[in-house]
Amino acid sequence: MSPLFRRGEKKKPQDRVVTLIRKPGCHLCDDAQVVIEKVCAEVGAAWESKNIEEDQELYRTYWEQIPVVLVDGAQHDFWRVKEERLRRALTQ
Repeated sequence: MSPLFRRGEKKKPQDRVVTLIRKPGCHLCDDAQVVIEKVCAEVGAAWESKNIEEDQELYRTYWEQIPVVLVDGAQHDFWRVKEERLRRALTQ
C-alpha cells in the first residue's frame, strides 16, 4: 500500500499509547493523571507516566509545559488535559 494511503489509517484505541510527562509534587500532573486514567480505561488505550526529573531530554523539551500529554509519541496537550479532547484523539 502506498504511504499516502497509510497516513489516513485509523488506529484502534487499544493500539494507542498515552504518555503523561510529569514531576513529583505537581498538582496539575495529578489532575491530568486522573483524566488520563479515566479516559484510557473507558476506551481501552494504554497509558504510561514519565518523570521529567529522570530524563534530561524530556526536561529540556518540556520543562515549561508540564504536565505534558503525548498520544503515540506526539504532543497532544499541556498544563490542563481536557477529557473530551483526549477521548476524541483516541477514538477518531
